[in-house]
Amino acid sequence: MSDKATLEINGEKYEFPLIKGTENEVAMDIKSLRGATGGVITVDPGYKNTGSCESAITFLDGEKGILRYRGYSIEELADKADFLEVAYLLIFGELPTNEQLEQFHDDIKSHSVVDDDVKKIIDAFPKSAHPMGVLSSLTSALTAFNPSSVDVNSEEQMYNAIVRILGKFPVLVSWAMRKKQGLPLEYGDDSLGYVENVLKMMFKSPNKEYEQNEILVNALDKLLILHADHEQNCSTSTVRITGSSHAGLFASLSAGISALWGPLHGGANQAVLEMLEAIKEDGGDTKKYMAKAKDKEDPFRLMGFGHRVYKNFDPRARIIKKAADEVLGDLGVEDPILDIAKGLEQEALEDPYFVDRKLYPNVDFYSGIIYRAMGIPVEMFTVMFALGRLPGWIAQWREMRLRKEPIGRPRQLYVGETYRPFKEIQNR
Repeated sequence: MSDKATLEINGEKYEFPLIKGTENEVAMDIKSLRGATGGVITVDPGYKNTGSCESAITFLDGEKGILRYRGYSIEELADKADFLEVAYLLIFGELPTNEQLEQFHDDIKSHSVVDDDVKKIIDAFPKSAHPMGVLSSLTSALTAFNPSSVDVNSEEQMYNAIVRILGKFPVLVSWAMRKKQGLPLEYGDDSLGYVENVLKMMFKSPNKEYEQNEILVNALDKLLILHADHEQNCSTSTVRITGSSHAGLFASLSAGISALWGPLHGGANQAVLEMLEAIKEDGGDTKKYMAKAKDKEDPFRLMGFGHRVYKNFDPRARIIKKAADEVLGDLGVEDPILDIAKGLEQEALEDPYFVDRKLYPNVDFYSGIIYRAMGIPVEMFTVMFALGRLPGWIAQWREMRLRKEPIGRPRQLYVGETYRPFKEIQNR
C-alpha cells in the first residue's frame, strides 16, 4: 500500500500522507488540506469518518466486536481485574502492582471528604431536579473549592487532581440519589473497597446496619469496568475539546457529564426502562412490540438493541448478561418490568429478523435491568454510567493535555444567505 493518498480537485492533484495505527487502521492526514487547496475542507456530520486525535487508550473494532483498554481485552479485565485496577490502567497506561494499587486507593480515600459548603449547594436544588443536572453542577462547583489550576507538566499536581476527583465523585453520585429520595447525605467508610463504598453511601438506611451483597458488588464492579472508556464517543470528545481550551479537569468533566446526559448516549439505559414501562402499561405483550419494531412504518423504536459502533455484537453485553442473570437469581425479584425485559431478550435472540440484522441486546439493555433489580431509581442510571466513565474521561483529558493538542475548532460549510444590504426598519 502506498503511504500517500491523492485527491483530485478541479483538475489539480494533491497528496496527503497516510498514517497507520498499531492495529493497522489507516487514516489520511488532511491537516494541510485547506491551506494546500486554497480553502477546500471536508464535511463529515457526526464525525463518522473523521479521527479527531491519535490516542493510545482504547481500541474498538465494531465489525469484529473487539474492545480493549491499553491492549487488554475487556473480557479479561472484567473477569480478572477490579474497577480501581482498570481505572489505574486507563489513566496511567499500565496495570498497577499491588503496592501501587494500595497507594492509589489510600490516596483516593484521603480525598474523599467533600467541603461541607457543597451541601449548601445541593440543598438549593429541588427534589424534582434530575440527578444528572445535580451531578454536573456539583462537579463544576468543585472548581470553586479547588481553584488552583493544574500544572500538567507536574506529575505530582496531575496525580493529586486525579485522586481528588476519584475520591469526591462517588460522594457526589450518592448525594445526587439521596437528595432525590429525601435521605440524609452519607459519607463513605474507609475500611471498604471503592465499589463497596459506593453501594454503602447510596443505600445505607439511617436507622439500620448496612449489609453488603457480594453478588451486587461484583455486578456493579463489572458494569463500571465495561463503561470505563469507549474511544471517542460524544461525552469523551466533549471532555477533550473542552480541555483543549486549557479548561481544568473538573470543568471538562462537568461538560462530559452534560454530554452523557442525552438519551442517545448515556441516557440510553434510562430509555430502555421507560420503554419497558410503556410496554407494561399497554398490557405487556412483547410479541406485539417486537412486531412493531419490525414494521418500518411504525414509529416505535426498540431501545437497548443494536449499537451504532458494534455491527456484530456488543462484547460488553455478553459479559454483563451473566451478571444480570446472577443478580436476578440472587435477589429473587418479582417484577413485571423485568419479566417483559427477559421476554424481549428471548425473542430477539431467536427471531430471524433480529438475528440476521445482528440486533442483539446491548450493554444498555442489561445495565438497566441490573440497576432496576438493585433498587437504583431510573433517573440515576445515567449517573451510574458517569461513575463508570470517570476514569476514561480523566485518561482522555490527561492524554490530550500531555500531547499538547491544539484547541478544538471544527470548520463548517456555510449554506446561508449571501451578502444582503441592510434594510431600514420602515422598509422591511
